[in-house]
Amino acid sequence: MNRSAIRAVRNNSLAIFFGTIFVAALIGQALTGVAVYNSNQIASGLEQISTLQYVTSSSFAVDVTENWQSEYLQFFLYIYATVWLVQKGSPESKSLGRSGTESDEDQHVGPRAQEHSPPWARARGWRLAIYSRSLGLVMGTIFALSLFAQSIAGTSEYNESQLRDLQDPVSWWGYASSADFWNRTLQNWQSEFLAIASMVVLSIYLRQRGSPESKPVGSAHTSTGVEG
Repeated sequence: MNRSAIRAVRNNSLAIFFGTIFVAALIGQALTGVAVYNSNQIASGLEQISTLQYVTSSSFAVDVTENWQSEYLQFFLYIYATVWLVQKGSPESKSLGRSGTESDEDQHVGPRAQEHSPPWARARGWRLAIYSRSLGLVMGTIFALSLFAQSIAGTSEYNESQLRDLQDPVSWWGYASSADFWNRTLQNWQSEFLAIASMVVLSIYLRQRGSPESKPVGSAHTSTGVEG
C-alpha cells in the first residue's frame, strides 16, 4: 500500500472503523438470527430456512429497521435540540448564551462565507435554507423511512404469526397502531434517550483524554462547549 493510500485510510479511519464493525455486526445478526429462527421452526415442527431466505424475510427486516429508526431518531432529535438547548458544563452543548441558529458570521454563510466554504453555503435563498438544515433533514428522512419500513415488515411478520395460529391477519394500519408495534418501538426509543442523557450529564464530570466528545482532562466541571 503506497503512502497516499495509507494517508487516505488514516484520514478516514473513523468512518472505516465504524463501517467495518457495522457490517460485521450485521453479518453476526444474520447468522445468529437464522439459528434462532430455525430453532423455533424445529420446535414448531416446521421446515428450516437458509441464511439467504432469512435475510430477505420480514423477520430479519423488522429487527434491522427497528434498530435503525431508533438510532436516527436519536441523532435527529439531538441535532435539533442542541440548536436551542444548552447544558452547563457539558462538551455536548454549545457555550451558554449561544443558543439559536447563530449569525451568518458565526456560521460562515452568504457574504460571510470563507474561501473553502461549500458552494451552497455561499448561496442565498432556498439553497442556503436547505443546506443550513441538510443534516437534520436527512437524519429525519432516514428515521421516517426506517420507521415506515419497520411497520411494513412488522405487519408481514405479525400476520405470518397470526396465520400460523389460525387467526385473522391485520391491516397495515391495524398493526401500526397496535400495542405490539409500539411496545417494540418504545423499547428502543427509551434506551436511545437514556444514552444521550447519560452522555450529556456524565461528560460534565468525567473525562476521556484526547476525545472530542470529552472536555480536556483539566477543564473545570462548569466549562461548557469545550472539546478535548
